[in-house]
Amino acid sequence: MSQKFWLLGLLGLLLVTSYVAAENDDDKAETVEEDIGKSREGSKTDDEVVEREEEAIKLDGLNVAQMKEIRETGEKHAFQAEVNRMMKLIINSLYRNKEIFLRELISNASDALDKIRLMSLTDRTALDSKEEMEIKIQADKDNHMLHITDSGVGMTKADLINNLGTIARSGTSEFFEKLSEMSASDANDLIGQFGVGFYSSFLVADRVVVTTKHNDDKQYIWESDSAEFTVAEDPRGNTLGRGTTVSLHLKEEAFDFLEADTIANLVRKYSQFINFPIYLWTSKTEQVEEPIEEEGDAEATDEEKTDEDEDVEVEDEETEDTPKTRKVDKTTWDWEVMNENKPIWTRNPKEIEDEEYNEFFRAFSKEEKDPLSRSHFTAEGEVTFRSILFVPQKAPPQMFSDYGKKFDHIKLFVRRVFITDDFEDMMPKYLNFVKGVVDSDDLPLNVSRETLQQHKLLKVIKKKLVRKTLDMIKKMDTEEFMEKFWPEYGTNIKLGIIEDHTNRSRLAKLVRFNSSNSDELTSLGDYLERMKEKQDYIYFMAGPSKQEVANSPFVERLLKRGYEVLYLTEAVDEYCIQSLPEFEGKKICKCGQGRFENGRRI
Repeated sequence: MSQKFWLLGLLGLLLVTSYVAAENDDDKAETVEEDIGKSREGSKTDDEVVEREEEAIKLDGLNVAQMKEIRETGEKHAFQAEVNRMMKLIINSLYRNKEIFLRELISNASDALDKIRLMSLTDRTALDSKEEMEIKIQADKDNHMLHITDSGVGMTKADLINNLGTIARSGTSEFFEKLSEMSASDANDLIGQFGVGFYSSFLVADRVVVTTKHNDDKQYIWESDSAEFTVAEDPRGNTLGRGTTVSLHLKEEAFDFLEADTIANLVRKYSQFINFPIYLWTSKTEQVEEPIEEEGDAEATDEEKTDEDEDVEVEDEETEDTPKTRKVDKTTWDWEVMNENKPIWTRNPKEIEDEEYNEFFRAFSKEEKDPLSRSHFTAEGEVTFRSILFVPQKAPPQMFSDYGKKFDHIKLFVRRVFITDDFEDMMPKYLNFVKGVVDSDDLPLNVSRETLQQHKLLKVIKKKLVRKTLDMIKKMDTEEFMEKFWPEYGTNIKLGIIEDHTNRSRLAKLVRFNSSNSDELTSLGDYLERMKEKQDYIYFMAGPSKQEVANSPFVERLLKRGYEVLYLTEAVDEYCIQSLPEFEGKKICKCGQGRFENGRRI
């Protein structure tokens, strides 16, 4: 009987042992499986793979799921045919100097900030969504992306489609026409002149993403690879407050534009006089003192110590009362202002170097070459204002085809606040090539542009601007005037004589014509110096060429008698001279009109 109970007990013990061993094996199996799932070297679960992909493909706060949602729900649009054609030119052949993309994007950001500031003058709530007015540039080297953010007016959904998908046909056709006429080296500035600067992004980027928030609409995302574009509501909601972020997925050959030094140099080169702070996300490394971490007291390995060793230990403890430090390199990241220079026109002209003027001109005018001439002055009297006026080396490509249309070459500031460059009458039509800034403390700031345009002081400012411009041209070196200014702007001076009765006498001193006296152009003043004694008239003859005019019998008769004749060979010349009946007391007469000199009919 006892043997039977012993066998039953042994059997029960075996069953219990087997059960416990099985549980332990299950625990080990579960533990091993969990460790493998978490290990980067082991087989990953589907959830972990998706999570890591989302981390790797983030776009300015958008994860994979959100990007997928945008691309599935977004409205797809095709670019206007002219835009497609233009972008192919830009990407493939137009620009060798790819760095201008940053100049154009910063310029667009500045324009957007100007607009919201102008709106805030009449609508105090315009800046409620975001008071800061700034431009921020941040490079993401890990994802090869460059972000340019402004807190400007932003764009509505309709603005995104209309502004970034189409171009005015007149501007596009003019763009292509001028491009065909210009050499590659002279074509660098066309984008800025024709208002298509945004598309220069594709010089350096395979894909461009625009995130924007307007006060009157939700936040939207515009995305394009230059073939088509998508517009969708931002699934993150309003993250900007107000403004626009342009995110560029840079091409491999454009990775240099992710370097902080490269960006800083470009900002200083093109945009240092932008009227809003431009911040760059940059790092700074400096040496700092850092306390050395104390390790725990080591356990004694030798139980037997001499008295001398104990004394030394006591002395060491006394010297260790002062905390130990070491110098280490510490890197900190922060926003750094790139354009701290104050507006150049507010400074004393005697303190400004020529290169500073040239840099300012290139920055605000988008010209690549230095100006031909400049005038920096302060006008006082009925209205006080500061101004800098420039004559570019090259005439605008659309100067005469768009003659009579308003140009945005003169920017008006009131107390250093940009107001507009959209005034029609800031400069007369014939001086539409002059570029510059005007800043007055006497004009009202908190009125609409339309009201300001009718302000009586603007007429006074215009009058002084015209006279300062003509004085600036008159003071030019004679050689520079004849070789550089006159070939570009001579027709403008002749049109001014026709149109501007008030300044006709000033313009008459600048005009040049061909003459029988020389193969070179001559002024009316030089003609007077060469006149015969008691000569009463300045003689001219109009015709298609110098040769045909010289062969006229009326001209030949005057030449035989020693009189000089002006040859009017350009279409505008005869209209110009007819608007100028006399010059410094001498009447201007066409050959063959039966005039008398010294009692003789000629």
